[in-house]
Amino acid sequence: MTKKIKNILFIMFDQLRWDYLSCAGHPHLQTPHIDSLAAEGVRFNRAYVQSPVCGSSRMSFYTGRYVHSHGSTWNRVPLKIGEHTMGEHLREAGMDCYLVGKTHMLADDEGMARLGIPRNSVIGLRQAECGFDVFERDDGMRPEGPDGFYDDNGAASYNEWLREKGYEGDNPWHDYANSSRDADGKILSGWFLKNARKAAHIKEEDSETPYMTNRGIEFMEQAGDKPWCMHLSYIKPHWPYIVPAPYNTMYGPEHLLPVNRSENEKTDQHPVFAAYCNGKVSKTFWRNEVLETVIPSYMGLIKQCDDQMGRLFKYLKKSGRWDDTMIVVTSDHGDYLGDHWMAEKDLFHDCSVKVPLIIRDPRSDADNTRGTTCDELVEAIDLAPTFLEAAGGDAKPHILEGRSLMPLIEGRIHDDWREYAISENDYGISPGMAAYSKDQKDPRQFMVTDKSWKYIYAENHRPMLFDLVNDPNELNDLGNSAEHEKIRTLMFERLSQWARRLSQRTTMDASDVLTEQQRSRRRGIVLGAWDENDMPGELTQCYVDPNDRI
Repeated sequence: MTKKIKNILFIMFDQLRWDYLSCAGHPHLQTPHIDSLAAEGVRFNRAYVQSPVCGSSRMSFYTGRYVHSHGSTWNRVPLKIGEHTMGEHLREAGMDCYLVGKTHMLADDEGMARLGIPRNSVIGLRQAECGFDVFERDDGMRPEGPDGFYDDNGAASYNEWLREKGYEGDNPWHDYANSSRDADGKILSGWFLKNARKAAHIKEEDSETPYMTNRGIEFMEQAGDKPWCMHLSYIKPHWPYIVPAPYNTMYGPEHLLPVNRSENEKTDQHPVFAAYCNGKVSKTFWRNEVLETVIPSYMGLIKQCDDQMGRLFKYLKKSGRWDDTMIVVTSDHGDYLGDHWMAEKDLFHDCSVKVPLIIRDPRSDADNTRGTTCDELVEAIDLAPTFLEAAGGDAKPHILEGRSLMPLIEGRIHDDWREYAISENDYGISPGMAAYSKDQKDPRQFMVTDKSWKYIYAENHRPMLFDLVNDPNELNDLGNSAEHEKIRTLMFERLSQWARRLSQRTTMDASDVLTEQQRSRRRGIVLGAWDENDMPGELTQCYVDPNDRI
């Protein structure tokens, strides 16, 4: 093992549930390559994202700041100009920071125009890409509707590459990578869930996940000797739920976990929870035929992801980078898959807000924790300060709201780890919740969780509360329980404590504050002085007659 971390490989899968890995206990879905990483690193059992939505979650990963601080509260909400990012922090520490894959970021073009920053300048490009230098940006979304494409730049390079490979048409991302074919050659779109078990009409090696692995390897081959952080950000197992052969037939209904839901959840249902549960997408996932069709495909997508990790890790070992590269595997959020009468993500049950997090540190300092699990409360914002410490940079707690995970990775004693974790949901901006939220004041939700309780606060509604010890499946909402009033009060006070934190003073660190405190009286401020004898002469000498000065 090495004594130093030279590079950081920051791998993120989109919409990967924490419990859909064999190292996390899934009985049917075997993920040996990710498991092997966990066997050489630390697997964190309680890792929470700061928002269970792609864009806002990722902005917290990239800034090391809560959604409440960086302001990108939902998909397509631009990250405001001037927010410090992981890339900026790492470059200051001498480590380049590159993107290969997805960020789901929308640039603050208005802010850049206001400040006169050209979009095509180095600063402009980094501001538009979450602080990364871009090897390839691919958000993996090229759906088309009557009003045009969801993302005009979605899968642009991948589509061009597919056409060069002979996949014809305007949008091979959809027509081949995310669709199947019937016996007559007609397109069977992956958007229709009934087609989920059919094989995507593409060679497996040309599909999205192998393609992005190829691009990650190509980056490393071209990176040279300077230290780098590469954010290798995969699109899958995010929908459309369709996967090429042989992965489409690897799993069937017999491999499904029992759906985690109860009729009790529909009794005295929280209004926001009810609005999500009764939406079109969630109601579709109430049906067993949907679960039995979609989830095997989701599992196949994950199996393909794990096989690509095998390719990637093999390259790292062959190239010698395995010995000096910190490797991180995580996800931006989970997927309900019918649990709690829900689909997609957005809310705060563990299947949505809790994510896998595995960190392999190549240094001998981490030898004592290899193959272990950690039960401390970890947040997505912890990765940015962890990477900064790994790169040898100075801590920046006045900017980065997360905490470096190095003490946990190295097995050091820590007596002051966080007592609770926070997540947020700006459901008022969600198109799927538009009908419900249009008459709501401040349609937002906040989650506060510790190891025993999960508390969910929604503006203008009663809270939700789950007993994680006695009800780990989160099926019994205690938000109205009289005997749990003290717990709700405690958790609300924690939320209030968090909301009162000092988070916006990012231009002055603790040493600057100390300097400011100590210098003010020596800069000529003599408030409250009755005469020249009220203060030390050195502080007032500029205000007395020159002949009387010290």
